[in-house]
Amino acid sequence: QKVLGQIGFGSKFAMAAPPLAVILIPIALQITSKKKWDFWALDILPMGVECILLSVPLIVLTLILNSTSPSVEQGQYGTGNSLAGVGQAVTCSSVYGAAGSGHDMLAEVITGIGAGIYEELVFRLILICLLMLLFQDVLRFDHRNSVILAVLISAALFSAHHHIDFITGQSNPNDPFSMGKFVFRTTAGVYFAGLFAIRGFGITAGTHAFYNIIAVTLNWYYFPS
Repeated sequence: QKVLGQIGFGSKFAMAAPPLAVILIPIALQITSKKKWDFWALDILPMGVECILLSVPLIVLTLILNSTSPSVEQGQYGTGNSLAGVGQAVTCSSVYGAAGSGHDMLAEVITGIGAGIYEELVFRLILICLLMLLFQDVLRFDHRNSVILAVLISAALFSAHHHIDFITGQSNPNDPFSMGKFVFRTTAGVYFAGLFAIRGFGITAGTHAFYNIIAVTLNWYYFPS
C-alpha cells in the first residue's frame, strides 16, 4: 500500500490491490502451470485443522523461549509483552489495550490474519521463487545450494521486516530490534519455507494466520500489556 501510494495511485486502489494480489497471483500461477484444478468445499475443514496443528510447534517454541530463557526480559519473543509475533507486519499498527477489550483484540486478530497471508505471498511465494531464479538459473548455482540460500535469505528478510520498514528505511518503533526476536522469526521463516515446499501456499498461509490468531489470544488473556 505504501509503495502504491508513493508512486501516485489513489488510496482506494492502494487498499484494494493487496487483497486482489493474494487472489489473482495464485490463480495465475495455477493457470500457467496447466495442472488439474479442483475445488472441494469439504476440504476446507480438514485443511483448517491441519493449519492449526502445524502452528502448534511455533506456539510451543514461543512458550518455551518465554518461560526458560533467563537472559531476556519476559516477552522478548513477543508482540506486545509476550509471545513471538511472527506475523506482525511492520506497516500494520497493532493495538494493545486492556485485556478484555474485544474491539482491540479483534483488530489484532484481523491484522494477524492479513499479515500471515500477505507475508507468505511476499516472502515465500514471490521472494523464494525469485531467489531460486536468480541463484539457479542466472548464477548457475546447484539446486541444493540455491534452495539453502533462498530459504535463509527469505527467512532473514522476513524477520528483519518486522523491525525495519523497507520502504522508508526507518526502524519500527512498535517493535524494536532484539536478537532473540530476530532469531525466532528467522527460524519461523525457515519453518514456513519448509511448509511451502511440502504443502504449498494455502496451507502455509493458513498456518501462519492461525499461529497469529493463537498468539494474539494467548497474549491477550495470559500476558496482558
